[in-house]
Amino acid sequence: QVQLVESGGGLVQAGGSLRLSCAASGRTFSDYTMGWFRQAPGKEREFVAVISWAGLRTYYGDSVKGRFAISRVNAKNTVYLQMNNLRPEDTAVYSCAASAGRYQVMDLMTDSNKYNYWGQGTQVTVSS
Repeated sequence: QVQLVESGGGLVQAGGSLRLSCAASGRTFSDYTMGWFRQAPGKEREFVAVISWAGLRTYYGDSVKGRFAISRVNAKNTVYLQMNNLRPEDTAVYSCAASAGRYQVMDLMTDSNKYNYWGQGTQVTVSS
């Protein structure tokens, strides 16, 4: 079992920044590919970003490319999502997820079914 706890959400004005954190416990963190997803009210869950086990490979959803950055510190069992130039349409509950396996194909990791463990999520609200 892997437990994931997100933090760092909140209310921010359009154009502002937030950094989300996801702390993992329970298994060897570096054995997992880590992703971020979001879900806005009345919408389907949307892929945001994914990072490989060593942090050398990343992949982003089109709507956040160039504005968000995913990173991880394995020594701290934590994955981050730096969100810059936020827009009202970024408003959603953001959840991190863990997928067992180090050598995942990044562009296939947009599928939420490939993840084994999920956090509860943190709310991000962007005002216009």
